[in-house]
Amino acid sequence: EFGQACELILQCKGKVIVMGMGKSGHIGNKISATFASTGTPAFFVHPGEASHGDLGALAKNDIVLAISNSGESSEILTLMPVIQRMGVPVIAVTGKPDSNMARLSKIHLCIEVQEEACPLGLAPTSSTTATLAMGDALLQAKGFTRDDFALSHPGGSLGRKLLLKVDDVMHKGDDLPIVHNNICITETLYEISKKGLGMTAVVDSETTLVGIFTDGDLR
Repeated sequence: EFGQACELILQCKGKVIVMGMGKSGHIGNKISATFASTGTPAFFVHPGEASHGDLGALAKNDIVLAISNSGESSEILTLMPVIQRMGVPVIAVTGKPDSNMARLSKIHLCIEVQEEACPLGLAPTSSTTATLAMGDALLQAKGFTRDDFALSHPGGSLGRKLLLKVDDVMHKGDDLPIVHNNICITETLYEISKKGLGMTAVVDSETTLVGIFTDGDLR
């Protein structure tokens, strides 16, 4: 069923709508964000808010990725009849293959763990880690390239690494300090100070670059 889930997401013409309550919701938020940043349109819809109007974000070409370790999240189960009536396929991610969510979904992905890492064995820890790994494993390339990735990450080091070109940061035109090679040092210093780059290009009578002169050269 994992292969079927991958194929369903790969062929999706709409969006991947991720749902989950509590800790599953936090994991779902991350999964939807990772989908969106790697070429699969996706966003998170809170199941509680979905019952009060947010389900309007769902369209018939979409897919629902529903997350619940128990598979019995009442907020999601309440939505299932409406989602099914719309003909939208549901991929359920639960730790209980015999749960109601698993039974009502088109595809079920099992994230069952033997025990939680919580000292009491209660708080979602191991199960949320398994869910996160499952979500990352579902990522589909869909022809997504490094350039596409850069366009969805314009900020921060990722964007600078993949998007920033020399032309974006170079000085040119009137901002570029330029002097001819036959003028005196004093005039050259005026040009360096005026443009504020600590240097100036030096050109000949045909405006061909013949060298540079810097503050360091002066010192």
